Amino acid sequence: LSHGVGRKRDYSPVSWSEYFEMMDDVVVGSVCVYVFRVYKSGQDGPLLVLLHGGGHSALSWAVFTAAMTSRVTCRVLAMDLRGHGVTQVRHADDLSTQTMSRDVANVVRATYGEVPPPIVLVGHSMGGAIAVHAASGSLLPSVVGLVVIDVVEGSAMDVLHSMQNFLKGRPRSFKSIDHAIEWSVKSGQIRNLESAKVSMVGQVRRCEVEDGDCAEQVSPVTESVAEGHEEFYDLNYATDKAESTASEPSSVYSWKIDLSKAEKYWDGWFRGISNLFLSCNVPKLLLLAGIDRLDRDLTIGQMQGKFMMQVLPPCGHAVHEDTPDKVADALAGFMTRHKIAEPRSETKR
Repeated sequence: LSHGVGRKRDYSPVSWSEYFEMMDDVVVGSVCVYVFRVYKSGQDGPLLVLLHGGGHSALSWAVFTAAMTSRVTCRVLAMDLRGHGVTQVRHADDLSTQTMSRDVANVVRATYGEVPPPIVLVGHSMGGAIAVHAASGSLLPSVVGLVVIDVVEGSAMDVLHSMQNFLKGRPRSFKSIDHAIEWSVKSGQIRNLESAKVSMVGQVRRCEVEDGDCAEQVSPVTESVAEGHEEFYDLNYATDKAESTASEPSSVYSWKIDLSKAEKYWDGWFRGISNLFLSCNVPKLLLLAGIDRLDRDLTIGQMQGKFMMQVLPPCGHAVHEDTPDKVADALAGFMTRHKIAEPRSETKR
């Protein structure tokens, strides 16, 4: 029985099926087989191809997808990019924009054939950079819109040098999925518990402590890392070798992808992205978590009316997870204004 104050919040994971209609593994290639995990919703209308940010997975778009398909008639395809989620490819560590945008085109072709429906590319952070490269490289025959979330070259280049410190500051592993979800919310990585409960599953993987791959990862959070985050790390999310007893092989959850190893690609994701975005000859929408993120090229482009822009109310970097309804409102407005999609009637399905 709960007595109000002492009630524990529920940090247990929630299935993808609460938000998407179906899950599929798309096979690309015949000699060298690549398998991309995708989640889909909707049967009619334009196709939103959703590309997640670095370290996240397609599940990052779960809550947003349900919000979006209730607002306009559309289809959604959210994919786990290479090296992320449960997608399985050779050279999974090749995170260059060329390779990843080619992956997107291959998955769309394998799913919808040579003549896909009208496509709106939607990308967050790294995924936004890939969306811009895919749109500008004419890799997809039917792109009718481009939406990028919190991708601005100027601020991205500033952020990159602090990225390693951020990655080092995360716990290396968690005792359970519930702990990972709790950490993601309390650390501010995802500020919406509903989204964290479905999306964190795509960011971590289970492994035995004995597993050589994980053994080095299982370590207590050091004092230096905990600085400034005491309130989170005191809760002891990070696993500690001392706790695991020999009698039962304890399993832990560690990050699926070591983003610090992708550092050589970071620059390529964002350099020149503002002008590339401006040069894409389709209706464009830029969603930002704060006005301070605009760089010079985009400020000029915005003044010239080259794209639509919306600054969302205070939220973190994972805008579509923190405020999925606001992002869905912005996209629905953008798509109906440009006659890309039909609004649904007031009654939800």
